[in-house]
Amino acid sequence: MKSHFIQAIRNLKDMLANLAARVEHTVHLAVEAVINHQVDVAEQIISQDREIDQEEVIIEEECLKILALYQPVAGDLRQVITILKINNEIERIADMAVNIAERVPGMAQFTESQVDKFDFSIMVVKACDMLKKALDAMTYHDVITATEVIRLDDAVDDIHQDNYGVAREQILRHPAQAGYYLDCLRVSHCLERIADIATNIAEDVIYLESGNIVRHSHEGNNHAR
Repeated sequence: MKSHFIQAIRNLKDMLANLAARVEHTVHLAVEAVINHQVDVAEQIISQDREIDQEEVIIEEECLKILALYQPVAGDLRQVITILKINNEIERIADMAVNIAERVPGMAQFTESQVDKFDFSIMVVKACDMLKKALDAMTYHDVITATEVIRLDDAVDDIHQDNYGVAREQILRHPAQAGYYLDCLRVSHCLERIADIATNIAEDVIYLESGNIVRHSHEGNNHAR
């Protein structure tokens, strides 16, 4: 029975890793679509979201089957519960990628001569770096990297606050282009949420590996599950 449980967990982890890789790629595509005004890429991201939702449901169903069949306890139970939680977090990141993609058609209507384009480069690098580190920490059971992800979250929050100020100023100066800057602000918010969700995943990794619940224990933690 134990060997069957171990194999079932191994299969679950493989499914989760595949979903995580797909979602991480989708985030990068969504950001590139914003930067380059690629409406066709944005539409592709939106159309494929249902497939990601279905993968998330399959993993959840497998978790529930394992709980019912093997009735794990202690560390084994912690593994299944953590996979269940991270699975949900990864699907939420996919939703953020879709939200970013949905901004592209509206933003593409404005030429570079009409607006001062938002520079998302630093925010994108930081948010995607957090996401990659969180997923690597999950794959390699790396508490040190997970802890680093939590530490990085405040920097992305600060950039989002700065973006809010820039968007407000631009809307006041150029009200006819308000739609563009509101879309930019929405993209910024989604990137900030991706960083928050990466932090959630890092916290889940720490819980899985140590049994310690670190949620709300670090200063400046304002992310929401």
